[in-house]
Order: sequence, then C-alpha cells, then structure tokens
Amino acid sequence: MPPTSHSGEVPARSKRADALRNQQTLLTAAAAVFVTSGVDAPIREIAARAGVGMGTIYRHFPTRADLVVAVYRHQVEACAEAGPSLLADADTPLAALRQWVDLFVDFLVTKHGLANAMQSDSSGFDALHAYFLDRLVPVCAQLLDAAVTAGDIRPGTQAYELMRGIGNLCIGRDSDPRYDPRRLVELLLQGLQRPQSS
Repeated sequence: MPPTSHSGEVPARSKRADALRNQQTLLTAAAAVFVTSGVDAPIREIAARAGVGMGTIYRHFPTRADLVVAVYRHQVEACAEAGPSLLADADTPLAALRQWVDLFVDFLVTKHGLANAMQSDSSGFDALHAYFLDRLVPVCAQLLDAAVTAGDIRPGTQAYELMRGIGNLCIGRDSDPRYDPRRLVELLLQGLQRPQSS
C-alpha cells in the first residue's frame, strides 16, 4: 500500500505511477485486441480485456485515432525494449531474432490499421513512421549482427531491408483471413540462415 501524507492523501508520485501502470495495461489490452480483431474492434471489447469501464478508455483517449496512435507508440517501445532482453535470454541470437520478428509482425498488423485510422492526418502518420524507424531499425540491426557473429545467418542483410520485407509480407492480412504472413516470414528467416555443413 502506498505511503500516505499527514492529510491521508496518497503522494502524487504514487498516483502518477499507478495511472501510468493502468494506462500501460489498457494499451497492452488494446494492442492484443487490435491484433486479433483489427483497429475497428469495439471499444467494449478492449475495456473488457483491460478490466476497465469504457469511460476510462474515453477519458484517456477521446477518439479511436488517439487510442490507435497510443497503442502504436506503446508497441514500438515494447519492440525496442524486447530486442536486448531477447538477445540476453534466448538460447541463440537466431532464436532471439525469431522471437523479435514475431513481436514485430504483431506490431505491423496494428500499424496497417493505423493508416486508415489517421487518414486525415498524413503529417502525424509520417512523424510516427519516422519514430518507428528511429527506434526499431537499430534494434533489428543489433539482432542481425549478433546472429551473423554467432554464425547463425549469412552476413549482408540490412535491418531496414529485412523489416521492409517483413512489412510487405504482412500487407493484406487484415483483408484476407486465409492469409497468414507468419508462414512466409518464417520462410524468409530460413533463407537468411547459413547452410549447415554436413
């Protein structure tokens, strides 16, 4: 239980930390719903998953575009922070790269819906895209470099081109339920691997 002041109030710092935690929980729930149901999913579905009332969502995010942008930024940060953690914890750099790419694919599913949600704000979308590149290209490069150094994959693939290729494979997933880009992304990753000498 947070410490209280003489007046019985919880210090502002604890309130801010709780509010931030609650917002992160809400954004994580919204991201999960967007991945499975798209960015047009009902707000009540997000509220139920987050364990909050719909009013709480609207208080933090007055419009759907506000929520989608916040989820986008939340996912960029989660992907950026996951790279070094996966590299430290995975059995091999290639396993870390695969796990990171899986997170990246989830992110891309949301990102494709973002463009529709922000149709009228192309400069805002461009700024978010630049933020995405600034945060994620170095993380992908670190994972690729580690996998090359470990001898898991061939050298020569640039982080931006790999991310762009994965992004292109994810296009169309939201308009065709029969298409699962993960299978093709896995084939792409297999193509990066060094042939095992027999």
